[in-house]
Amino acid sequence: MKKAEQTCWRENFTHIRGIELVHEMLLAPKPFEMMKSGQKTIELRLYDEKRKHIQIGDRIRFYCTENQTQTIEVQVLDLHIFDNFAQLYKELDLLSCGYTQSSIRGAKPEDMEDYYSREQLEQYGAVGIELRVIDSI
Repeated sequence: MKKAEQTCWRENFTHIRGIELVHEMLLAPKPFEMMKSGQKTIELRLYDEKRKHIQIGDRIRFYCTENQTQTIEVQVLDLHIFDNFAQLYKELDLLSCGYTQSSIRGAKPEDMEDYYSREQLEQYGAVGIELRVIDSI
């Protein structure tokens, strides 16, 4: 399987483990390490069709984009759903979302344009997935 196909497969695959769903997503190295260490406890995503399937109690397996043999498995504790990232940035603790003391002053909803197109940001809402790490490899 080619790397691009593997990436697509991982981003779109959800399977059942017992009665809990295990969703699979990719995560860049810096937020991956912050989540692994417990510093990042809220993952920010578009509230698109894939994320609408996530429920409290489900699990998410994150794969590091630079080395997909590195994984973190988390349990979803809460879902913070907003109409847009502007609302999300006003309501959530941005330190829990992966910002640091040195970067938080410059934190703005437009930061999400690094990950999503303007069209996607306008089409979908935003979700902060509150989580706790269960396992990391």
